[in-house]
Amino acid sequence: MKNVENQTEIYINGMGATPHQHGVFFRVWAPHADYVSVIGDFNDWNEGANPLIAGENGCWGVNIENAKEGDQYKFFIKNGELNLYKNDPYARQVTNSVGNSIVYNPKTYDWENVTFQMPSWNEIVIYELHIGTFNRSKPDKVGTFHDAIKKLPYLKSLGINAVEIMPPFEFAGGVSWGYNPAHPYAIETEYGGPRAFKDFIKEAHKLGIAVILDVVYNHFGPSDLDLWQFDGWSENGKGGIYFYNDWRSTTPWGDTRPDYERPEVGRYIKDNAIMWLEDYKVDGLRMDMVPYIRNVHADGNPAHDLQEGLNMIRWINSEIRERFPNALVVAEDMHGHNFITDSVQVGGLGYGSQWDADFVHPLRNVLTQASDEYVDMNLICGALFKKYSDDVMRRVVFTESHDEVANGKARVAEEVEPGNATGWYARKKATLGAVMVLTSPGIPMIFQGQTIQQDSWFQDTEPLDWARLKEVSGISNMYKDMIHLRRNLTGVSAGLMGQNTELLALDNDRKLIAFQRWHQGGSRDTTIVVMNFSHEAILDYPIKFPSEGKWLVRFNGDSQSYESDFTHTECTEVDTTKENEAITGQVSVGPYSALVLSQD
Repeated sequence: MKNVENQTEIYINGMGATPHQHGVFFRVWAPHADYVSVIGDFNDWNEGANPLIAGENGCWGVNIENAKEGDQYKFFIKNGELNLYKNDPYARQVTNSVGNSIVYNPKTYDWENVTFQMPSWNEIVIYELHIGTFNRSKPDKVGTFHDAIKKLPYLKSLGINAVEIMPPFEFAGGVSWGYNPAHPYAIETEYGGPRAFKDFIKEAHKLGIAVILDVVYNHFGPSDLDLWQFDGWSENGKGGIYFYNDWRSTTPWGDTRPDYERPEVGRYIKDNAIMWLEDYKVDGLRMDMVPYIRNVHADGNPAHDLQEGLNMIRWINSEIRERFPNALVVAEDMHGHNFITDSVQVGGLGYGSQWDADFVHPLRNVLTQASDEYVDMNLICGALFKKYSDDVMRRVVFTESHDEVANGKARVAEEVEPGNATGWYARKKATLGAVMVLTSPGIPMIFQGQTIQQDSWFQDTEPLDWARLKEVSGISNMYKDMIHLRRNLTGVSAGLMGQNTELLALDNDRKLIAFQRWHQGGSRDTTIVVMNFSHEAILDYPIKFPSEGKWLVRFNGDSQSYESDFTHTECTEVDTTKENEAITGQVSVGPYSALVLSQD
């Protein structure tokens, strides 16, 4: 590079601020602007010092030799009589949501040659967490990525090998769930910014834990949103170039749906998705509220479909599949459609997996019934056997998530015994639900606080109470034992990672279900799960077994090794008998408890 012209040629495709050995190249899309300049620390914020040169497709660019990493800047945009001071839409770091952009160089971070590969999807157990509340070093300050790092060894000890981070993008103020991204490319300053996020990812990878990032593409903002009427143009009082300016703008979060029809906006979103995988080394994405990307009102009415939204999703997922084949991209769709996870080649959207409403809602319905007589075991059976795109790992299963334990819905333990989340019924039913999650076909997910029986509902102002860990250490150990079985870490339950499930018993009177899971089949693979959804122990109950011989109980959820007030219904092994080609054995399972069995 010898002159500005050559630098322009090299960096013309790089949006935002691109540092290099001869300064920083700035590029911005502002098709309706009459004049654009960049102002910042490098020119004393002089509006006339560094005008950008108009290029193709409404883009403007200039190289500034004395600009450098760490400099603060903004774009100054004139549109007629309007003078606008706008943050860089591609800014990877900002001082705060209403502050300035900061020149950030993604290539200067030291990853210390840490190598990590996403586990196979059938091996993953996800832990969803919110950085601001997961762990706080000071009660009056939101949690940071460095605070969260301190709890990674605990997650590792549980057997967790993937964490899903609720959106950490710069939002208004310092307290939020994260689903109001003001600066989609920038990491929240209060959480520590981009370097702290990379520190978290690096430390997670050192411990063998994958990082899945929750991204929000169905709307932006709605507040502190510099993208709004970015270059001064808009129609109908709407959002301008980054947003629909007609009826399609409407979302539950304001008129802030991105205009997927514009190639520049589609690329803005696609570039964002790829950046997390490429520059931050995240191992997957979870896309928030996909129904509002594919349909204006998420109502299934074809007249409200957004074909351009569907095309954008396919474009993003196809590129991710090609460039990052191990990455897991999860859709929050919750409508139970196969096409969400069907491949793009057959007309699907190409997601790797999807959150399954047809699992969580029936299971919570059963767990929160006031009386066993109202429990419908057919709901449990239906939840167990739901499958998408002919692959059981195409769904993520859970009893708790940020949505399921907020907005009027409490955690399972709290719903079972309001005000007494550590009561016997609360502990019993909540852990039974967790065992169902960890033994059912699908990718299991746990929400922060479940393993310490956190009460009440999720709020972005209330941190986890880690002191509870001492009080319910047995519950935490139960999760640990079940997660280890789910991942076959003890080598006796490979079937829990398999594709195959068969019903062995379903008793709506006794509230019992038994099923087998297998991968290749045989000893230490084929795994039997027996679950009792009633308050009474079930003794010497005959169920069908897939093979003769001795079956060993690998897990008993009623064991007093977990909690001293559990019933401790005895069942350590089962000897089967064969009669008229039928192989049966008798099991005893405690109230609101489960057994997991396999053969040596």
